[in-house]
Amino acid sequence: MKILVVDDEQDVKTLFLQRFRKEIRKEELEFMFAFSGEEALETLRSIEQEAVLILSDINMPGMSGLQLLEKIKQDFIAPPPVVMMVTAYGDEENYNTAKKLGADDFLTKPVDFKLLKEKLIQKI
Repeated sequence: MKILVVDDEQDVKTLFLQRFRKEIRKEELEFMFAFSGEEALETLRSIEQEAVLILSDINMPGMSGLQLLEKIKQDFIAPPPVVMMVTAYGDEENYNTAKKLGADDFLTKPVDFKLLKEKLIQKI
């Protein structure tokens, strides 16, 4: 399964590659990374929506994760990708907005990688 991780923090890439190295080695998961909402949309367009699942931070400079979510749900509909929102601010307003915009799941930082792996396995 291809996963697009969207976060403005560059160290997220290293963290995900370390935490999922076994799954990557077994070719169960393939990760792509975008460091802004705009870059994520470019990536999705370039791979013709092969990303099965998108993990997006909410608070990013420029296009926020919520704006990205709205754009993904409008522009990529056949089939729509699964979008999981990740934020350090697990407040009710962000949660409700994300759900209203079509988020499939909502995780808070620091990411519980054990829980995330369980969720990803369910999606495979």
